[in-house]
Amino acid sequence: MSHVWDPRRYLAYADERGRPFVELIARIAATDPGVVVDLGCGPGNLTALLRQRWPDARVTGIDSSPEMIEAARRGVPAVTFAVDDLRDWLAQTAPGEVDVLVSNATLQWLPDHLDLLPSLVGAVRPRGWLAFQVPGNFDEPSHTLRDELAAEEPYAAHMAGVATPAAHDAATYLRALQRLGCDVEAWETTYLHVLHGPDPVFTWVSGTGARPTLQALPSPLLPRFEEELKARLRAAYPDDGHGVVLPFRRVFVVARPA
Repeated sequence: MSHVWDPRRYLAYADERGRPFVELIARIAATDPGVVVDLGCGPGNLTALLRQRWPDARVTGIDSSPEMIEAARRGVPAVTFAVDDLRDWLAQTAPGEVDVLVSNATLQWLPDHLDLLPSLVGAVRPRGWLAFQVPGNFDEPSHTLRDELAAEEPYAAHMAGVATPAAHDAATYLRALQRLGCDVEAWETTYLHVLHGPDPVFTWVSGTGARPTLQALPSPLLPRFEEELKARLRAAYPDDGHGVVLPFRRVFVVARPA
């Protein structure tokens, strides 16, 4: 089931969402790459950092969401952006075409993304750089409460085919890429985001992981679902007067093909 992304909602916590990207590309030691690609570039605000890092490179952002690409083209005119599915892009890309291939918080939406690692590695030139980051917080209440509520009636009847994100731990990616002949650095970090405002965890998840679920519901059911999910999230993430703490584990991988 397809869903539509909202760049404005996604950027509600742009600083918090951007920090893992900055820490990921800090581990890329490329000096003068010619071709840099951001797979799953979203609204392009982070792709702009790749342009700043390597101003002489040909930087391209790829995303399957026309809404995200439209926002990226408006906001970052110095970068080339294109609407494309990640799998289709891989099928059309010549082996070794890319010097630096980055994917930030995207692969978790592809259930078979572990099987795509050979194609991702193959798109990168020998001794180039493949770097990606995925969320690793799918057992946290921010996800499990949504799943539990969506499995209840009357909502469950509308959940067939709804996309749900999933990822592996750092060791799984490390071993898989080592088997492909890469030198690999993999690690995990748990951020403690302090969020403010009314129902901030709902605002966070409604821009990312919960968005497909919300869009799958018919309009008569949506307000009730949102209010029930907000109430459960408030109970799981209380505000003690200093903001709501949202623990968020991230998995990072930087690989260099042989």
